[in-house]
Amino acid sequence: MTVSVDPLARYRAVAQRDRSFARRAASLLRRDRTALAGAILVGLAVLGALGADVLAPVAPDAVDVANRFAAPTAAHPFGTDNLGRDTLSRIVFGGRLSLLVAVAVTAAVTMIGVAVGVLTGYVGGALDAALMRLVDVLLALPRLVLALAVTGVLGPGLLNLTLAIVAVGWADYSRVVRSLVLGLRERPFVESARAVGASRGRIMLRHIAPNLIGQIAVLSTLDLGAILLTLSGLSFLGLGVRPPTPEWGSMLAEGKNFLDRAPQLMAFPGAAISLAVLGFNLLGDGLRDILDPRIRERRRGA
Repeated sequence: MTVSVDPLARYRAVAQRDRSFARRAASLLRRDRTALAGAILVGLAVLGALGADVLAPVAPDAVDVANRFAAPTAAHPFGTDNLGRDTLSRIVFGGRLSLLVAVAVTAAVTMIGVAVGVLTGYVGGALDAALMRLVDVLLALPRLVLALAVTGVLGPGLLNLTLAIVAVGWADYSRVVRSLVLGLRERPFVESARAVGASRGRIMLRHIAPNLIGQIAVLSTLDLGAILLTLSGLSFLGLGVRPPTPEWGSMLAEGKNFLDRAPQLMAFPGAAISLAVLGFNLLGDGLRDILDPRIRERRRGA
């Protein structure tokens, strides 16, 4: 007897599961004020970056020397800089660039780190030993120091800056993912896939990688703040975005020369960086609580 199966049933089930997870996540965020605050800060930063064309009073590179170092007014809510450029306009456009580069770098280091971690954790052997020794070398020095060294070799510039951070940033992910894969590869569902003749590639892509999504999402969200700080720090040192392109780190570098006359030129970009990093950290903690049932159970018991 032939059983009729609705071809859309699977997709309806997946959609229902996703809606259920979204409702559960929203409920947990409402109850966790810290995570909710992080989501609000990140949301404001993203909205400001996406709506820079609307929020900016004037073009970020519009020079008005006659109005230089103006105090905050209705026309210029954050005042103007040493060339009369509107500080609010430069902050929102600088936020667009800073956040875009930070997200792109985080995506790149995540993909490389996850690929290396899954490969070394599942395959093992000489490949695991060689790549993990490289990871040990990268983790032996702070990320900022290594990025400074790589940028010094490649030269200043936004492209070289991103390449430098990607070149040294994937090591943290690979170490974490490898430890997770070492536990997953002995689980019954992986043993079953191996027993029916599934290839190594299929097992890694279809059975192991999907079980890493939650942990990687938390790690990436938390790392976004650190990468944003690294990008801003290197731009502050003159190794990243060069003037007159607005970017939070380069704006801090320009404002430090006029700290005694116009402290707001450092205060506003510094506050933008601090709030964005705080938002990513708080949101990452909230995602960890949502995706880790053990934490939820401990909180319920408390």
